Amino acid sequence: MENVIEGSIQLSLTGRTALVTGGSRGIGAATVQMFRQAGARVFFNYRTTKAQAQKLAGSCGGEDLCRAAEQDLATPEDGDALVRSAVKAFGRLDCLVVNHGVWPPEDVPIGKMSVSQWRSTLGINLDSTFGLVRAAVDQMQRQTPMAGVRGHIVLVASTAAQRGEAFHADYAASKGALVSLTKSLSSELAGEGIYCNCVAPGWVDTEMSSAALKHPETSKRVLATIPLGRPARVEEIAGPILFLCTPLAGFVSGEIFNVNGGAVLAG
Repeated sequence: MENVIEGSIQLSLTGRTALVTGGSRGIGAATVQMFRQAGARVFFNYRTTKAQAQKLAGSCGGEDLCRAAEQDLATPEDGDALVRSAVKAFGRLDCLVVNHGVWPPEDVPIGKMSVSQWRSTLGINLDSTFGLVRAAVDQMQRQTPMAGVRGHIVLVASTAAQRGEAFHADYAASKGALVSLTKSLSSELAGEGIYCNCVAPGWVDTEMSSAALKHPETSKRVLATIPLGRPARVEEIAGPILFLCTPLAGFVSGEIFNVNGGAVLAG
């Protein structure tokens, strides 16, 4: 007798509201689009790319379904303000995706790194994340759960968090902190129905990495470390982020989801 499986599996976020930081381009824009395709309302921020952000929001359904807001993210107060804006726009917050970040492209030896660069990188990549998470958790704890879940938090780290990155100690340190923060949040919040996970990409073909990937010597050195032989497409990072916010990941919390083409095999 032939076995027939009927129906389909859908990664649905219908009825949910998501906040995606750094959502106007790269991984963030792909995540905004996927979350909308999954049925979520999406709020995202941009810093300088206003026209690009507005175009994306319009293509994803307009004000009722997708909104963009200009907001720097460099301090805890910035993160808190963005969460308040998202909740004001859509009434609740079910998914927080902390995707924004800065990677100073110039190699800087630790002995020459300025205090201003160190503080700027950690301010953007870590301090604002604290503000975002603090405000999001407070909101999730106060709102009515949906299907027994109060919320999802996904932090976007990096392979640099796991193996370090020479001449980019500021970036690696900030991303390593996100890995530890994920585990701490999961231990603290999983019992309340707030799922906290981390996606750790390797090299991704984005505007931020384009200069390095287009440089012949740098690109050759980078690709040699990736068994799949290429950088990721932005959709290949957005997909795992979406998955971690769906019921199919209902038994996943405190996980570091490595998406690096086999470059870092961390268990």
